Amino acid sequence: MSGTLTWSSNGEKTASISITVSTNKKPYIELDYKYNDEPRKYKVRLVTIPSNLGKGKVWYFLCPQTHKRCRKLYSIGGYFLHREAFKGCMYDSQTKSKKWRQMDRVYGSYFELDNLYEELYSKHFKTHYNGRPTNRYSKPPNLIEIL
Repeated sequence: MSGTLTWSSNGEKTASISITVSTNKKPYIELDYKYNDEPRKYKVRLVTIPSNLGKGKVWYFLCPQTHKRCRKLYSIGGYFLHREAFKGCMYDSQTKSKKWRQMDRVYGSYFELDNLYEELYSKHFKTHYNGRPTNRYSKPPNLIEIL
């Protein structure tokens, strides 16, 4: 099975990646793309473990660098790898100053309503699925009624 993902901005193609998946004896996913005009093409092995529900199996990537199982690959520096393969990467909150974090602790709850409003009215937020409210939509019902 194969396909191509394409990204565009203002109607102009900015990037694309071709993906080929094989689930035969040695399952893998092959990634083919360009990073800074340098072609990259490599395979990432796939492994399975039995589901804890007793039915079926759960698929994982096997990082080509760390050889760790993961459900998500991260791209920093042009390769898709396990998050532990990248040294020195930080969450956004880790780069904030101590003063900013203190202010966020004190006044953060005041901005929570604004954040909820942005989430509710974001482009791809789903309020209902199959005729029923989604969990994300139902989670804070008292705040949703305010909006």
